[in-house]
Amino acid sequence: MADIDLYGVFVPALLVWALLAFLINLVLRRLIGALGLYRLVWHRPLFDLCLYLVCLGGVVSLASRLT
Repeated sequence: MADIDLYGVFVPALLVWALLAFLINLVLRRLIGALGLYRLVWHRPLFDLCLYLVCLGGVVSLASRLT
């Protein structure tokens, strides 16, 4: 796992991927809320955590294929 150089500051790649996954998660949560799909979910905080982990796994997988 490499570090990313942001103007001389080395940032762990996982931190950048986690922030990107968080932004994707925010969009998905708003979309799910707008469509009313949360009424089908038993435990919303647990669902949101799992959704974030799936987003993070997708971002990391995509990033590893691109590099």
